[in-house]
Amino acid sequence: MDPIALPEVTTESFSLISLFMQADLIVKAVMIILLVASVWSWAVAIDKWFSLMSANSKASRFENAFWSGQPLDEMSDRSSRNSGDAMARVFAAGATEWRDARRGAGPTSSDASAIVDRARSQMSVSAIRESMQMEKGLSTLAIIASASPFIGLLGTVIGIMNAFRDIAAQGETNLTVVAPGIAEALFATAMGLAAAIPALVFYNKFSGDISRFAERLEMFAQEFAVRLDKRLRERQEI
Repeated sequence: MDPIALPEVTTESFSLISLFMQADLIVKAVMIILLVASVWSWAVAIDKWFSLMSANSKASRFENAFWSGQPLDEMSDRSSRNSGDAMARVFAAGATEWRDARRGAGPTSSDASAIVDRARSQMSVSAIRESMQMEKGLSTLAIIASASPFIGLLGTVIGIMNAFRDIAAQGETNLTVVAPGIAEALFATAMGLAAAIPALVFYNKFSGDISRFAERLEMFAQEFAVRLDKRLRERQEI
């Protein structure tokens, strides 16, 4: 008895490029969308990585200068709300109130308390503004992380439908007929997960990093307010 000749399925037909070229038009569109989403999420992640590293490095240098005993007037002259350092901008918001106090002629105790309260409020607003600025792009990661699996699932459903359509058209259920459609469907699923998983990891990581940096700015604002209050009270005693 002659052996039954099994249909040949080449490995070339299951390469990534071959699967894409053989895919349905809708599945191709799904794959392109997922590829763009994946590249986009990595671009946002790389940008956030370097921006957070830079912000923390600049904040450390500014804190070192602040706690080194450098005069507040000198730091105030060098700081600006247009500075490229987030912590320097928070400092500048409070230093504005300090400069206003210096223009006064010996503020009373109630005046000093009001000045410190205004400085603290200004720095809190500035810290919130800096946090919101750093959070830009996180919504993109969240959308990609939540939507990519469903977009991949759409490609999976279309691929399976194509597999059943080929079975109905050829009236056979052998591997040659079924495999391309199933591989196409699984490839779309894999691309959806490949886009969603890194985006979710990046979103969680950078959300935590930005929250910690926001707490660092708020803590600095409180410390500066205490130092400002002490400086104003020392002026009253002179």
